Amino acid sequence: MADRLILVGRVAGAFGVKGELRITAYTEDPAALLRYRDLRGEDGRPALTLLSGRPAKGGLVATAREAASREAAEALRGLELYLPRNALPAPDEDEFYLADLIGLRVVDPAGTPLGRVKSVQNFGAGDLLEIEPPLGQAWWVSFTRDTVPQVRLDDGLVVVVRPTETE
Repeated sequence: MADRLILVGRVAGAFGVKGELRITAYTEDPAALLRYRDLRGEDGRPALTLLSGRPAKGGLVATAREAASREAAEALRGLELYLPRNALPAPDEDEFYLADLIGLRVVDPAGTPLGRVKSVQNFGAGDLLEIEPPLGQAWWVSFTRDTVPQVRLDDGLVVVVRPTETE
């Protein structure tokens, strides 16, 4: 888990005419991105070096070494920004990062294996776990207390109440 990359933001586009960037932050405190400074791309390579910034609605307005002009800033639109998992602070007791769920075994409340967590996504209506069974097609479940009553990181598993399918 320590070397897994965690998505922490995305360049939303240029701000103003001097090369500032609008960054949508996925951190609790958008200004935290400034403390990390060196952000990576999805492949783990350096992507953006933040030099300064200020909180703005939904994120951050920042200057970066890689964006000296409005055109350069606009060219970075859509760039997803990552940090290594071990660079982030340890979560409080009974808390975890959603990315820590990826790869965990999934069982039903009776302990019957259902597969593994393939991904965690949010398409705007809440977090979803993508479950990859040993055989067959992956399926999705809402990440709520009703459908995921237990997350046991120490045991490497998630308990899921699989929704019943009706015609």
